[in-house]
Amino acid sequence: MEKYNQLLLQNRAWVEQMLQEDKDYFNKLANTQKPEFLWIGCADSRVPANQITGTQPGEVFVHRNIANMVVHTDMNMLSVLDYAVNVLEVNHVIVCGHYGCGGVRAAMGNKQIGLIDNWIRHIKDVYRLH
Repeated sequence: MEKYNQLLLQNRAWVEQMLQEDKDYFNKLANTQKPEFLWIGCADSRVPANQITGTQPGEVFVHRNIANMVVHTDMNMLSVLDYAVNVLEVNHVIVCGHYGCGGVRAAMGNKQIGLIDNWIRHIKDVYRLH
C-alpha cells in the first residue's frame, strides 16, 4: 500500500506543479488534442512514449501493447489507428520497438508462459518462418 500511496502523492505534486506553471493547464489540455503522431509502442514500463521523445501530453497519441504489435485482428489497435488517422488526422504513424523486449524474447523462446502466448503467436510465426 505504501507504493500506491506514493504514486498518488506524486500525482498530486505533479498536478500542483502544472497549475503553478499555468493555472489553465488542465483546461487547455482537456479542450485541445491535435497530435502530429500516433505512437505504437511496447507496454514495457521502461519506454514511456512522451518521456523518451521529450513531448508533452497532447502532442503524441499513444497506443501500447506487449511487443508493440499491430495485428490485423486486434480491434483495439485498429480502432486506435482509425481514430488517430480519420478523427485526429495525425500526419505520422510510428511503430517503435526497443532493446530487450520481453515480449519478443518470449516469442523467440520455446517456453509456454500463459495467456500471453496467444498474443505473441504472431511474432512466433514470423520468427519460425524467417
